[in-house]
Amino acid sequence: MTDNVTPDLDLQPEKPHSARFWNYLLGGTDHFEADRRLGEQLKAEWPAAVDIARASRAFLGRTVRHLAGEAGVRQFLDLGSGLPTADNTHEVAQGVAPDARIVYVDHDPIVLSHAHALLTSTPEGATDYIDADLTAPGTVLARAARTLDLERPVALMLLSTVGHVQNPVEAAQLVRTYMDRLAPGSHLVLCTTLASPAVNAANETYAASGTLPYVASTADEMTAMASGLTIPPPGLGPINRWYPEGTTDPDVDQWGYVAHKA
Repeated sequence: MTDNVTPDLDLQPEKPHSARFWNYLLGGTDHFEADRRLGEQLKAEWPAAVDIARASRAFLGRTVRHLAGEAGVRQFLDLGSGLPTADNTHEVAQGVAPDARIVYVDHDPIVLSHAHALLTSTPEGATDYIDADLTAPGTVLARAARTLDLERPVALMLLSTVGHVQNPVEAAQLVRTYMDRLAPGSHLVLCTTLASPAVNAANETYAASGTLPYVASTADEMTAMASGLTIPPPGLGPINRWYPEGTTDPDVDQWGYVAHKA
């Protein structure tokens, strides 16, 4: 674990932590033994866990490059940013469009302690971090407006995050609330785990460890989160099939899409 944390922060190293666990699956260094034990247990029970984490990171890169490049998006709101790692949203976006502006949102004190790594920016662009709960869209958007112009299109990023809202109806309503308040021309980038017996069993093991539970979604539930939006080709499906770069790996149980608000 790196030492760039708030001195009085209780890291609770004896308990697994969702952001540190994800960081471990991604091959990062910001984790403790409890996180590694859970990671190894999940990998033994469900070997696809690592593939999903890495496919999600690759999906972030491809979608952000597409939006900042071909779609001309210059503003990104990343909900549930997690611990910084390689190729964060601002790095990818500003690598394509140096004037891009990015706001990260998370309410986890451990993520907050690392937020300075998310605040680097090109001189032309801007980045910010909001310590807020993504389930409070009014608060999030009011604070995001300090950096983003909400009268212009924004890409709302919800990557491997929406399952923490455990009621699928509430999750869909939350996503719609955000998109309703964003300008025409905005985009929704969403991915989450596709429900299946194997996935649900792995999520039960994950929740039993004491970390924040995660609930998988059906394809219909994912589609409902884009209600009122257009999902252009390639549509909803395994995220490694979303305009892959190079050879395509076997399909992962992480599904998603990029949707557009007219």
